[in-house]
Parts: sequence; C-alpha cells; structure tokens
Amino acid sequence: MESNLRSGKLAPSEILLLFDVDGTLTIPRGSISSAMETFLYEKLKPHATLALVGGSDLDKVLEQLNGKRALKEFTFIFPENGLVQIEKGEEVGRQSIQQHLGEETLQRFINFVLRYLSDIKLPVKRGTFVEFRTGMLNISPIGRQCSRQERNEFEAYDKVHGIRQRMIDALRKEFHDVDLVYSIGGQISFDVFPHGWDKTYCLKHVTQERFQFKEIHFFGDKTDPGGNDHEIFEDPRTIGHKVRSPDDTRRILEEMFDLKDA
Repeated sequence: MESNLRSGKLAPSEILLLFDVDGTLTIPRGSISSAMETFLYEKLKPHATLALVGGSDLDKVLEQLNGKRALKEFTFIFPENGLVQIEKGEEVGRQSIQQHLGEETLQRFINFVLRYLSDIKLPVKRGTFVEFRTGMLNISPIGRQCSRQERNEFEAYDKVHGIRQRMIDALRKEFHDVDLVYSIGGQISFDVFPHGWDKTYCLKHVTQERFQFKEIHFFGDKTDPGGNDHEIFEDPRTIGHKVRSPDDTRRILEEMFDLKDA
C-alpha cells in the first residue's frame, strides 16, 4: 500500500497513526518522555489521528503515558490487543477470554502453567506469574513483580536459554486441541489468546464505515515472526513501520510529515 503523505493529498481525519507502547513510544515498561509528549500532542496531532494498541490493560497503559491525559489526546486507545475499545476517552466495547474458552479449559491451562513453572529453575523468581486480563493471559516465568534490573537480566538470560520459547512449545503440545496463539512481547513475558485476538483485532473498530481513514500506519518494535506486533505489521490494512526505540519512532514521523524543523 503506497502512502500519499508526502503529496499532501490526505486530510488529518484520513490518516490514522496507530502506535505500540513498549519500545515504540516508551522504553520497556517506562514512562513516556516529556519531549515525546510535546512532539506527539503539539507537533504531530494536527496532521493525523492518533491511536494506541498495547497488550497491557488500561491502567498499565495510562501509567506509562503519564495518567489520563492520553485519554484526551489519543482518539482511540486499544488495551489488551484491542479486546477493550476506548474511543474519545470512553469504553465502547470489550471481549472476554473467560467467556470464549470456558472455565474448565481456562483452569486446565492455568494449572499446567503453574506446574510447568514450578519445575524450571531460573536465576531469580518473583511474583505474579500468570496475569489474567480481559482478552488474554500474560505468562511471566520470572514474575511480573521483578525489579527493572532483574527484568533486564532475565531478558538477557532468555535470549541465551530460550525460556519463553521452550515454554510456548510445551503449551502448544499440551493444548493442541485449543485454538490459542502465543506471542512473545516485551522483556519478561508472553501473551496467550484465541486465534485472531492479536493486535489486528483493533482494526475491526477503526475500519468501520463511519470512519474515513484512507491510510492506517502502524508503528511497533516486535514485528518479527513470533513478536506481538508481527500480525498487525504484516496486515494488508496497515502500512507497517518497524522501529527500534522511541527516538526511532520520532525520526520516522518527522520524515513522513516533514516536521524536522517544525
């Protein structure tokens, strides 16, 4: 899909900029910088419609984006891969993994995860290994209550030992009869959700006829196969932009909208 941005043919209401959070607008689990806020809200927003899609729940997204200002500045916020839909600061829809899978399957899955984690040895383990979200389960072998230093150390350890990928392989084998997708994102965890409930789920909302978007640009860092940005990055309805950091995101946007000296 070719972009007409440089030709100036598209109005701001026709361009949707859809951002991942971790590694795209912020450092992993960090807060957005004041410089990035100023750029997004004062320089970029007059040129396009802004949206977020992330795997975390709304509270965690708002924590990273300095509170409720994001609800005002972003036209759309899609926590939990878009299973929760927020438009102009108001929740307009949600989907539930509990209803979709049923309690029996859900408990069988969680019990297996906890048994598996009890048998693996890591340099450290902390708390909150299974986080139940509206549209997914988030599994963290080290535990989400680890410190930032422990988080960084686990990421490096995982790159060598493949802890998350081996666990995913075991879950795929055990639950081959359940229609689940496994997606590694961030530094310490992976997401589990029904097929089709990846970040492309949010596109069902923004492609409704009442919107007039002619281009949907997605920005994310985990775009390789297995990453939680891969499906939406490759989706034919989006123009994908792979980024390495918030600074990289800003650089690409400055070039797209000729904002370098604005």
